[in-house]
Amino acid sequence: MTTYDFDYERLDAFSRRKPAQPTPSSRSASRRRAKGIVFLDRNTWGAYYYDLCTRRPFGAAIKRLLDIIGSTLLITLLAPVFLVIIVLIKATSRGKIMFRQRRIGFRGNQFFMYKFRTMYTGADLQEKELAEKSGGSFLKIKNDPRVTPVGRFLRKHSLDELPQLFNVLEGTMSMVGPRPILQSDLEKMPRRSVLPRFGMPPGCTGLWQVEGRSDCSEGERLQLDRRYFDTWSLGLDLKILFRTIAVVFTGRGAA
Repeated sequence: MTTYDFDYERLDAFSRRKPAQPTPSSRSASRRRAKGIVFLDRNTWGAYYYDLCTRRPFGAAIKRLLDIIGSTLLITLLAPVFLVIIVLIKATSRGKIMFRQRRIGFRGNQFFMYKFRTMYTGADLQEKELAEKSGGSFLKIKNDPRVTPVGRFLRKHSLDELPQLFNVLEGTMSMVGPRPILQSDLEKMPRRSVLPRFGMPPGCTGLWQVEGRSDCSEGERLQLDRRYFDTWSLGLDLKILFRTIAVVFTGRGAA
């Protein structure tokens, strides 16, 4: 099976010449001065993409500022909701309150994404087996027997995603962006189609979450993530955030 590595290299915006093959020593140096993302396999260069910080530095800075302000305000305002959810999870099932999972985010960096636990303890051990049987990415099973009654309600209204506000505050995620994916998901996706999603921080919500959530097919989700990256603007982020509010209250498209 092909293994993928993520690396960075400067590229003159006005040059058509492909960057030279990096040496191990130049790779560590290039990470410190990264301007874009290069998708590599073992032997050949892949496609090069400028990330959001390079394409739209001012917009990216404003997006980050709004993320800090928005996540801080929401964490403060939703503190009572956090407390109620914690009590319900603890009172109705055994196990940890919080669930964290390693995901791939901005520029291919791995991080731990936070969620409220919605499954019975040990259910995550079946994830790999179920993913292999499904043969696809973005594993979502309707009427999943591993999900607790409280967890089902939390999922329907996306309340299990609230701890990701702390991801936003620490900078590993944004309020809006492509969803962060698992390493196992990455290996199933067409190589070039997933490149743009690593050109900006992953989001708590995004275009496919407001277009249909779990009702979207895998191909539609990839296309929507690509469209978001290609047409990004602060106005688009605000539009998605407002539409997310309606989706959360109605529970439309939840699995």
